[in-house]
Amino acid sequence: MTSRSPSSSRIWPLLALNFFMADMQSGIGPFVGVFLQERGWASGLIGTAMTVGNVAGMLITTPIGGFIDASRNKRLWVVIPGICVVAASAIILISQNFWAVTFSQVAQSLASAAIVPAVTGITLGIAKQKGFNALNGRNQAFNHAGNMVGAAVSGYLGYKFGYVAVFVLAALFGAIAVGCVMMIPAKAIDDRAARGSKEDDPDSQPDALTMLLKHKPLLVLALALALFHLGNAAIVPLYGLAAVAESQANGPSFVATTIVIAQGVMIVTALIAMQVASKRNYWPVILVSFMFLPIRGVLAFFVTGWWGVVPMQVLDGIGTGLQTVAVPGMVARSLNGTGRINLGQGAVITVQGVGASLSAALGGWIAQWIGYGPTFLLLGSFGLASMALWLAFGAAVKKY
Repeated sequence: MTSRSPSSSRIWPLLALNFFMADMQSGIGPFVGVFLQERGWASGLIGTAMTVGNVAGMLITTPIGGFIDASRNKRLWVVIPGICVVAASAIILISQNFWAVTFSQVAQSLASAAIVPAVTGITLGIAKQKGFNALNGRNQAFNHAGNMVGAAVSGYLGYKFGYVAVFVLAALFGAIAVGCVMMIPAKAIDDRAARGSKEDDPDSQPDALTMLLKHKPLLVLALALALFHLGNAAIVPLYGLAAVAESQANGPSFVATTIVIAQGVMIVTALIAMQVASKRNYWPVILVSFMFLPIRGVLAFFVTGWWGVVPMQVLDGIGTGLQTVAVPGMVARSLNGTGRINLGQGAVITVQGVGASLSAALGGWIAQWIGYGPTFLLLGSFGLASMALWLAFGAAVKKY
């Protein structure tokens, strides 16, 4: 099979999809905490509702990856998340009952679970393995730009018109993302390349699901990410709650500002990570990404409110920006030829999601018991655990 650069008729709808799907991934999530806090919810109950929703969504992530591998309509797996985002926004506006809020988080989690492996598969199907790193880097740059613009507009609309406008915007972005993916010609997506089957072996069949459990590099990656996100996922929501609780900031505009700063840094970081990975491998990129969480925990302990936003979010932008390129890249590289790349992507996201899901409840309840400052230090320490695991098993993962 000859290697050609994908045409612009395929690339621009894909890049536009990455731009608009950004608000689908995070959706209403960053705003839910302060939205509920202003309606009398305690931090522990907020964390519990978000955790229940996240765990339910997490359980379906690996099966979704398998469905995407087997599917001959990869675009459908972007349409479904788009519908879920619209539903999540509508539900939380209609009712702030505990179970209604929890159900909205389940819908949002389903969208987040499906969208990443779906777009990874579409990107692989268009660019093949050789072109994946470069196109994925561009995808992530557009994705972070979309997050930055979405957050800025959400902050402005929230400040001017309240949370209704924020949730309506998330639904609108979801609908536009669906339109973008339908502009990618179905025949432009090579289903065999999209799931990682060997391009030079037309008879290659996908390996069994059990190979994932025996794939040591993938397991190490997933566990290290789970530890990282156990600390990382709760820091930004808690940071916003702390500032709003102390009347240091307006809810929607504060949350939006934290997102805009982080996503702006991620655009540059994603492009740098793409270049580093093309010259070396993904192992050092991921190691460096873990280093920023402990530093953020210490900063959050000493500085709250607007003064801490810039350094906190610059560091978050660097760490997360590196991972958005390196993690799918490492999964695609390590599972190349197995026909199970999207399943592997789903498995990694699932284990990572365990940490992220527990983070909200862990951080929310601990903050309620001992205060925000000590909680930030505790959450930051999980980055050190990720670094220790990554270094301890370096021999297994360095080649990727």
